[in-house]
Amino acid sequence: MQKISHLFFKVAEFTLVIMLSLMVIMVFGNVVLRYGFNDGLIASEELSRFFFIWITFLGAIVTLRDNAHLGLDSLVRHLSLRGKKIAFGLSNLLMLGCCTLMLYGTYKQHGINASTRSAVTEIPMIWVYGIGYITSIAMGLMILGKLIDLACGRFRESDLIQIKDSEETAVGPATRDKP
Repeated sequence: MQKISHLFFKVAEFTLVIMLSLMVIMVFGNVVLRYGFNDGLIASEELSRFFFIWITFLGAIVTLRDNAHLGLDSLVRHLSLRGKKIAFGLSNLLMLGCCTLMLYGTYKQHGINASTRSAVTEIPMIWVYGIGYITSIAMGLMILGKLIDLACGRFRESDLIQIKDSEETAVGPATRDKP
């Protein structure tokens, strides 16, 4: 299972790099064509938007793995170990609920998106918005894994705070609260 997870994230990161590179090339090329030659590629605008959607959702998956989402931990840091576990469990249950809603919403829109084509490239829109399936399932599995680890007691107290702020790496946790 670890190898599959590692492979998934390598593919996701590679896809992010390729899509971002193609997006930059298309947007820059379109700017040059518009200002230099008074012409442009209409498909590049549409594909750039589609790539941006995929980059956002794939980036959210990778960010969840790294616990790098933005968050506010000022209350949680002052809770007892039990309070941190409860807060961790509740926040992960809420995130799992959001993943379930995203999966359900993507499923409900599947028929419409499968039969609708984009205006310029005529790509079935399910190829664009189907990323909701990938995101909700991948994030849901990661969150379920965290909840199982919490139930089995495999977390240290420091693992219960799910965000990393740059202040910790720059200053260090020992000197952080000092004026």
